[in-house]
Amino acid sequence: MSLHERVAGRVAEVVIDFPPVNALPIHAWHELAEILRRQGRDPHVNVVVLAAEGRGFCAGPDVGEMAAGGREALIAVNRACADAFAAVLECEVPVVAAVQGFCVGGGVGLVGNADIIVASEDAYFGLPEVDRGALGAATHLARLVPPHRMRHLLFTAEHATARELHGYGSVLEVVPREQLREAAHRVARKIAEKHPTVIRRAKESVNGIEAVDPRRSYRFEQGFTFELNLTDVPDEARRAYLEKRRPRYQEEDEGREG
Repeated sequence: MSLHERVAGRVAEVVIDFPPVNALPIHAWHELAEILRRQGRDPHVNVVVLAAEGRGFCAGPDVGEMAAGGREALIAVNRACADAFAAVLECEVPVVAAVQGFCVGGGVGLVGNADIIVASEDAYFGLPEVDRGALGAATHLARLVPPHRMRHLLFTAEHATARELHGYGSVLEVVPREQLREAAHRVARKIAEKHPTVIRRAKESVNGIEAVDPRRSYRFEQGFTFELNLTDVPDEARRAYLEKRRPRYQEEDEGREG
């Protein structure tokens, strides 16, 4: 389980590889942030491709680690995710995300802050947070889908396909899975041809005209996650997820209806 990186020409590639579902432990979010910052500072790098091995791009944080660590782990996860998401946004060069399979929770946080997204035909995006007794990354989902669709996806914990996002223009290209990495690198190579100083100023300039500050907006969301964790709702939601059962509150609701 690790993060892989390599540089070819002016294109850096960073690959998430944490089987079975690329659910990242706390330390890995910080490591990913440091790699992205380091690659962005490298004067010989013009663009970063962020990709992943396995069935899906990223399932978010390691729920088991959160469940075992209590509120201290929650705070650590919050800070770690914020660090990684910000590193994508603030990377000094453009970040091209190559997304396959599931991209949920923290995966949406990473991809929603990327500059360009290429996805495989089986890719889908969503936030299961409400089902886990948490909140967060609606900030980044709002960069991928229209506002009311974002609310629907957040409240229902349903998914949107890569084809749908392509229709909105947030996903540049949808390709067969076996062509995904090459499609992302094809876009990256076009950026790599540009003057490195101009590319960096271009990235800085478009970040400066954002209507919403994603870093501040995401931290605002995280405050509500912490508030929820002052109740017992998230603990039960996480236990139900790990034990592969329905949360007790759903069973209780069904009992009242019966």
